[in-house]
Amino acid sequence: MSADGIRLHLAEAQRARDAGLPDQARCHFEAVLAIDSEEPTARNWLGAEALVRTDARTAAMHFEIACRREPGERSHWINLATAHRSLGDVELERAALESALAIDRTDLLALVRTAELHEKLGEETSAAERWTAVLAFSRSINDPSPEFAEILRHAGRYVEEQQTKLVGAIDGALAEELTKANPRDRRRMRTAADAWLGRRRIYANHCEGLHYPFLPGDEFFDREHFPWLGELEAATKTIVAELKAILRDPGAKLTPYISLPAGVPTSKWSGLDKSLDWGAFHLWKEGERFDEACARAPRTAALVESLPLCRITGRAPNVFFSVLKAGSHIPAHTGVTNVRSVIHLPLIVPEACEFRVGGETRSWVQGQAFGFDDTIEHEAWNRSEQDRAILIIDVWNPYLSDDERTMICRLYEAADLRRT
Repeated sequence: MSADGIRLHLAEAQRARDAGLPDQARCHFEAVLAIDSEEPTARNWLGAEALVRTDARTAAMHFEIACRREPGERSHWINLATAHRSLGDVELERAALESALAIDRTDLLALVRTAELHEKLGEETSAAERWTAVLAFSRSINDPSPEFAEILRHAGRYVEEQQTKLVGAIDGALAEELTKANPRDRRRMRTAADAWLGRRRIYANHCEGLHYPFLPGDEFFDREHFPWLGELEAATKTIVAELKAILRDPGAKLTPYISLPAGVPTSKWSGLDKSLDWGAFHLWKEGERFDEACARAPRTAALVESLPLCRITGRAPNVFFSVLKAGSHIPAHTGVTNVRSVIHLPLIVPEACEFRVGGETRSWVQGQAFGFDDTIEHEAWNRSEQDRAILIIDVWNPYLSDDERTMICRLYEAADLRRT
């Protein structure tokens, strides 16, 4: 009988609410409580009505009972948090919001209220974390209300401000040590800090062919791995002279670096297919030495021969002059295998020419060579009005031992024999 009476009064209360008769609704809810003093629907409605009357203490009492009776109902906890906010009871508000988020950590209202509370109390790190969650869980909302759109704008500004503060604090804390550190340590520390702060990505190797595991995924290799770079750089003028002679000679033609077979689907390379926008003059290609080409650049070829080239029958090295036409772009891509590293010696470099490997972008500087891992995403731009030219050389990945190099060659030889 009591259950039937509760259902009857709740139904009548609902009709009275829908008809805009709050006094009648209140009478029915109070009648429910006369039967069951903790009935949560009645307590929740009476609490909400008390909030409208700005009687937050009475509202909190009703919501506390509703939460005790139905602890798994998220809306009860949010309502209780609202009452405690009106009363200025910050720790009770915090506890209620944490209870709501324990039920549903993606609840936007609870996240917003929690972020606002942290911000009010000056708890900047916690506020930034909650505002970040609000932004993340709001991405699927295509048309937010004007009020919620303003909340999202505030969240974005707050997170950005806190990020700026954090960056400043970390930069200040590291300034003295970075000044003292060697170039390798300085670069690695800056990269670690930038990745942690969300200022850059860490790119992983992606090999189109053989991926040799457990090698460091270094975008630009440290110079200490290539003690002969100074010798190569010292020959820059000689190499430039030989390149210019080749470019003037009508008999020494560049070939398109990209030349796709007929019928292949459209891809990122289609714009460069059979185009001299990215041209090459090969001295070595896939391990084969082109004697006629080397004869046109004899001093360059002799110097290259003295370097620790990556020599794999039928595959490496590739050594060539790479010419990128004015206004051209080489799209982001990755190489075949990380057993090699690629050396660039910039030869003819107008301004506005850049090269990105992973998260770091550099400008080429004539005569300043560097090595990089081409299985990490990389791309190049020539935004100038002149052609850019560099010498590209394949050498071994410096982290490989002599025994590993030998075994890698055997691996390729066995695979090639199997196919014949």
